[in-house]
Amino acid sequence: MEFYQEVERALTKEYRKKIWRPFLSALKDYRLVNDGDRIAVCISGGKDSMLLAKCMQELKRHSPTDFTLTFLCMDPGYAPRNRQKIVENAEKLNIPIEFFETDIFSSVAAMDGSPCYMCAKMRRGYLYREAQRRGCNKIALGHHYDDVVETILMSMIYGAQMQSMMPKLHSDNVPGMQLIRPLYKVRESEIIRWRDDFELEFLQCACKFTEETQVDASGSSNSKRREMKELIRHLNALNPIADRNIFHSVHNVSLDTMVRWKYEGREYSFLDDYNDREE
Repeated sequence: MEFYQEVERALTKEYRKKIWRPFLSALKDYRLVNDGDRIAVCISGGKDSMLLAKCMQELKRHSPTDFTLTFLCMDPGYAPRNRQKIVENAEKLNIPIEFFETDIFSSVAAMDGSPCYMCAKMRRGYLYREAQRRGCNKIALGHHYDDVVETILMSMIYGAQMQSMMPKLHSDNVPGMQLIRPLYKVRESEIIRWRDDFELEFLQCACKFTEETQVDASGSSNSKRREMKELIRHLNALNPIADRNIFHSVHNVSLDTMVRWKYEGREYSFLDDYNDREE
C-alpha cells in the first residue's frame, strides 16, 4: 500500500471519531457541499489545508453528492525551498495541486499596519478571482474549530464586539463565489496528532514577517491568536469544556438579551420595540 493510501484509509478508520465525523457533521449542519459545486480547495502548504485536501478527496470518493475539486495553491512569493516543500508534500499525499503566482509578499512588505491581516485579505481576493477564472463557485479553506473559538474571543477582547468565524459566506467582491470551511468542527489538536502520527512536516507561515518569530507546535507565531490559545488553555484548566461552550455560544444567541446588534449593515437596539413589549 502506498503512503498516501495509508493516510486515506486512516481518515475513515483511526481518525474516524476525531476528524472524519466532525468533518462530515460540519458539511451536513452548514450545508457546505451541494450537487453541481465546483470547489477550489485552497492549499497554503500547512497542516490544515493539507488535511482538508485529503478529507475532500475522500468525500469525493465516497459521497453521492456530485461535485468537482480543484486543488489551488497560490505562490505569494515563496522562497524556492518553501515552494519545493509544498510540491514534495503534495506528491507524497497524492494531491494534484495547481500553482498560480502573485507578488503579495512584496506588496505587503511595503505597507504600514498589520502585515498578517493585509496578507490574509489579499490572499483571499486572489483566491476568489483565480477560482472563478477556473470555473469554480466555491473556495474551501482549512480553518478549524480552534480558529473559531479564538476568533470569538479576539472579537470581544480586542474588538469590543461579538463576532464569529462563519462556516460559509458569500464573497463581497466576487459575485457568485462562496467560501466554505469544512474543518469547522475539527479540533487543531487532532490535526496535529494526524500530522505527527504520519511524521509529516508542513510549512508554518513562509513569509519573512514570521520566519524570524517564535513558532509553537501548532504553527502559531507570537501574535494575538497565540495569546488566545494561551487564554483558552487557562480557561479549560478552570472548566474543561470552556472552549466547547465558547464555540456553542454563537449557535445559541438570544437577541432579546442583546443591547445593540447589527444585521446586514443596519444597527438595531433593544429600545426599538421596548415599549411595544410592555405587559
